[in-house]
Amino acid sequence: MTKSNPRAAVKALSAQAPNGYPTSESLPPAELFGRDIFSLKIMRERLPKSVYERLLSTIEDDSPISPADADVIASAMKDWAIERGATHFTHWFQPLTGVTAEKHDAFLTPTPNGEIINEFSGKLLIKGEPDASSFPSGGIRSTFEARGYTAWDPTSPAFLLKNAGRHTLYVPSIFISHTGEALDVKTPLLRSQEAVSRQALRILRFFGDDTATRALAMVGPEQEYFLVDRRFYGLRPDLVMAGRTVFGAPAAKGQELEDHYFGAISPRNLAFMAEVENRLWALGVPARTRHNEVAPAQFELAPLYERVNLAVDHNMLVLKILRDTASEFGLACLLHEKPFAGVNGSGKHNNWSLCDSNGRNLIDPGPTPWNNGQFMVFLAAVLRAVHIYAIPLRVGVTGAGNDHRLGANEAPPAILSVFLGEQLTDVIKAYSTGQDDAESWRVASMAPGVSALAPLARDITDRNRTSPFAFTGNKFEFRAVGSSQSIAPANIALNAAVACALEDIAAELEKAAAGGLSPAEAARATLPKFFEKHLPVVFNGNNYDPEWEKEAAERGLLNLKDSVSAIARYSDPEVKDVFSRHGVLTERELLARQEVLLENYVKTCMVEVKLVRNLGRSAILPVAFDSLKKAAELALVARELGSNLDGAPARQYGILKDLTEALFRDLGELDRESEKVEAIEESLAKAEAVRDVLLPLTLKVRASVDALETVVDDNLWPLPKYSELLWR
Repeated sequence: MTKSNPRAAVKALSAQAPNGYPTSESLPPAELFGRDIFSLKIMRERLPKSVYERLLSTIEDDSPISPADADVIASAMKDWAIERGATHFTHWFQPLTGVTAEKHDAFLTPTPNGEIINEFSGKLLIKGEPDASSFPSGGIRSTFEARGYTAWDPTSPAFLLKNAGRHTLYVPSIFISHTGEALDVKTPLLRSQEAVSRQALRILRFFGDDTATRALAMVGPEQEYFLVDRRFYGLRPDLVMAGRTVFGAPAAKGQELEDHYFGAISPRNLAFMAEVENRLWALGVPARTRHNEVAPAQFELAPLYERVNLAVDHNMLVLKILRDTASEFGLACLLHEKPFAGVNGSGKHNNWSLCDSNGRNLIDPGPTPWNNGQFMVFLAAVLRAVHIYAIPLRVGVTGAGNDHRLGANEAPPAILSVFLGEQLTDVIKAYSTGQDDAESWRVASMAPGVSALAPLARDITDRNRTSPFAFTGNKFEFRAVGSSQSIAPANIALNAAVACALEDIAAELEKAAAGGLSPAEAARATLPKFFEKHLPVVFNGNNYDPEWEKEAAERGLLNLKDSVSAIARYSDPEVKDVFSRHGVLTERELLARQEVLLENYVKTCMVEVKLVRNLGRSAILPVAFDSLKKAAELALVARELGSNLDGAPARQYGILKDLTEALFRDLGELDRESEKVEAIEESLAKAEAVRDVLLPLTLKVRASVDALETVVDDNLWPLPKYSELLWR
């Protein structure tokens, strides 16, 4: 009986052509966009005019819907969905798992005469009742307290998704407990949107704007991801279960030549991207940009800006469509922040601004910002929000996956600072000293030096790709969000922090105006002290420079380098203040989230620890022992024959022996320490032990395994290598 070759499956796959892929729809984007959503256009066609106008008021002005209107809307929604082939509906919600959840119910209802009818009432539309006990709740719900409610969010349109050849009607919803607490990320997101709108309107009213009815946080999240051949993916248990490789030596080529970034997109990947875009366009997601990213096999998709609650819903759809479409193309879409060691990880740049109901961007400085008191107020509020409420913002991007990326010279550091650029910083100085001009704020042009090319306009500010929170012309780019994460927590924290900052500034402005100053004079008299206090959070230099860490400490800026350190601060007074002041989260909801974050961190890391232990013992050690045996036999034969080959067999044996012994020793220590950590009951202590004891041990094990990969016979190595995963 011949022994099977562990590399046979990998090499057989390498010799095969990649799977084929489906043909993308050829409809023009204008015809495709919004086809699968219950849009305003569809509502206007199918609803009575009075019901449509009241629903529009709900969407635009947050007016509540009456039960009678809900019945009419549900009936129209059901008819539209059934005409499109839908058989089921679901309340689609976003619990504290970091992903979405759904429970499908059929429209059909039996009649007394044994037939069935399709039914979908306003009651079913407005409220659902999934089990709440099996979702993470941080102690709000127990196993024996199972009741929870989903409630329709009418500000986000219902949509259709095809499952197994049939459509299902998805109703975007919030998720709350039987006692009314938020068990999801959507509820506090909507609360934070209302909070920042109220305080922004307060500023607009102060400056004489009586026409705007609300202010909207607008977000455009750039989404990075990796694509690998699904056949090799299936042979990597770590990728399948953890989303990243716990072992893997660097390939001979990584991203050193920088030739993948913005490079030509391969036909297979381009077809995948086109199919993803078509599906997203049909769902009303304004996907616009696609390109190769820095690392091999890494890509990016970016949409246009939308209201924050739509942006959150749409980004969760983007994640689903990327994963689902990839499998149809024989690919696996990796959304983990760091799937591969030694190459760049993936983030999700959260581009944020505020717009009023008249469509004016409140973060746009205009041609003369030093004379634009209203803009200067919003600028001061953002600086105050990031400076005073750094911990809530940092907690908004916590996660075991993101810990691999933040501060690794591929993403911003965990120190929260703001990049404004020298020009806007000069504007603040000019404004604070009463000057009527800022010399550097001039639109300049550049001459390419080619006769046929006209001069190019140069942007006022440069870009700083190392900053965690960068001003980019008329918005701020929060670059610390991880690729797999929901953007909701970051935007909840950002909206809440800006709302608190605007409230603080508004109180000072109104006090100054009460003394007889005009709005512009009040701003000139009030804002300089805010700028002076919060300019330490502005840093226009290289955030990767080791000296910045020292300077940031001197400025009093926090450096919470890992998720556990950040989550431990969740109960700090300033964190409670930013969330509770405007009712975004109650103290109970806040502390529950702290517990959930700690639990998720531990569970995520423990999956990786178990993978390291299991793969190390069942896949790597047998190969190491086999290689060690062969090397020993060769060394003995060479010695007996009097031909040491310059001692090479003995040296190879020594290398394998040292690595195998280290691997065996470190796996044993990891086993013992894992049992101790599993016995810890208190959440924070357990998370700290995972961070401080287990994760360093997994890195020791990995070091031995990755070194073995480079010296063991390639025919024996049991896992697809980076060269096969990243360069197919």
